[in-house]
Amino acid sequence: MQNNIIIINGPNINLLGDRDKSIYGKESYEDLINKCKSEAKIKKINIDFYQSNVEGELVTKIQESIKRYDGMIINAAAFTHTSVAIRDALSLFKKPMIELHISNIYKREEFRHKSLISDIVTGVICGLGTNGYILAINSIYQMINNGNK
Repeated sequence: MQNNIIIINGPNINLLGDRDKSIYGKESYEDLINKCKSEAKIKKINIDFYQSNVEGELVTKIQESIKRYDGMIINAAAFTHTSVAIRDALSLFKKPMIELHISNIYKREEFRHKSLISDIVTGVICGLGTNGYILAINSIYQMINNGNK
């Protein structure tokens, strides 16, 4: 059985490679997608990507994902700290979910230390750069195949 995973990215993730490289690295968003697709191919996972800078579009994509995907990796970016709407949509996704941040949100500004979604996701990865996506893919693969939620 091939698992279907979605990776949802919030605001400004499309600017990877152009943003502050000391925080986000040199890798472009396209590089990130290619790296994740390579890992997914090894694991025989179907992986889809979605990125939006618009909160409502992210909420809609999360809602649409409920029946379509076996697991979700979400980098809600700045919306992690502000969006009750995204939290509410994620609470309806009753399958494995990993919250992901490229930077260590706890080494940054105080307002970034609070996540509105950490307590409803299965796990959290932060501060490991874009390699966190690979860890998330491997982790969610294991969770799905082991029946973890």
